Amino acid sequence: MTTLSLSREHLSAVTAADVKTLADRLDADAYNNPFEGLKDWHLLRAIAFHRPELVEPYTYLLEFEDCDES
Repeated sequence: MTTLSLSREHLSAVTAADVKTLADRLDADAYNNPFEGLKDWHLLRAIAFHRPELVEPYTYLLEFEDCDES
């Protein structure tokens, strides 16, 4: 689970444990650079589209918070 170009076969092989590991990394937010976190976020998002039942406990990681830009 380290690439963003996951095929449907790869997505069908993702387990709940894989998603938990990914979510834990995103929750910890201890990446060496912002692109690593963004890569994991996109991966979780791709899984959410194809396997929403696995991502349901972690949807808060995919939501954007409102921000005041004034």
